[in-house]
Amino acid sequence: MELPTEMMVEKPDSFKHVPLQSEPAAQHRIVESADLFRGTNEIMIRHDGLVYRLKITRQGKLILNK
Repeated sequence: MELPTEMMVEKPDSFKHVPLQSEPAAQHRIVESADLFRGTNEIMIRHDGLVYRLKITRQGKLILNK
């Protein structure tokens, strides 16, 4: 079985191919946090009818709360 050499990365209004590191093949979509947060440190995400809060901490970590 041949492993892919690149994966899809979602960018606003486009898709871009980027080289994979030498890791096992996985078809995961990668979204840049800067594209999600757009200059803020907190966003709300609706999932299955519930609203979650995704926040960037002062230390630069992500926290997801219900």
